[in-house]
Amino acid sequence: MSEYTLIIGNKNFSTWSLRGYLALKHAEVDFDEIIISLRPSHDKETLKKLTPAGKVPALIHGNHIVWDSLAIAEYLNDLFPQKAFWPNEINLRAHARSISSEMHSGFSSLRSKMPMACHSIFETPEMTDDLKTDIDRIKHIWSECLNKYNHLGPYLFGRYSIADMMFAPVVFRFKSYQVKLTEKLQNYCDEMIQLPAVQQWQEEVDSRDL
Repeated sequence: MSEYTLIIGNKNFSTWSLRGYLALKHAEVDFDEIIISLRPSHDKETLKKLTPAGKVPALIHGNHIVWDSLAIAEYLNDLFPQKAFWPNEINLRAHARSISSEMHSGFSSLRSKMPMACHSIFETPEMTDDLKTDIDRIKHIWSECLNKYNHLGPYLFGRYSIADMMFAPVVFRFKSYQVKLTEKLQNYCDEMIQLPAVQQWQEEVDSRDL
């Protein structure tokens, strides 16, 4: 039995679970998984018994439990500072935290109209004002980061960070719903899809969830 246990939802659908999973993969620790059904049925009773908030993801580490994707990533950053979960330079780190928090709390139209389905391709949904605003804002965030920090590497802040983990589900959404991107943004999405941890997540999707 591993020292760490991650409680997550169905891998084809659960965006927040993906973020917690990527944080643990970045820490390079072994961990067990408990997968709670979210679709088509929602196993609320089991979830409430395992997690304080009754939501996924949650990380069990010894006698401690940490819930919420961003909190899990921050906790692992504290445990493994050598893994550089955030950029080292203070201004880049503040920028990365700002866009991660914006992703964490915003983009409700994108979430509702373009749910994640890792292995599916859909028609692009009707572009309502709210949805267009969300998509345009994400494109702007990505473009700004890639233009400012591309000399440091291929990710939003050069090196892979929590910011990329937070936007990973959007990469799947843009792919599934065929959102048109510039070459630079498409290259970023391709880079994210090719990450070994993202590839592994896709491979571990239960066929019953497709």
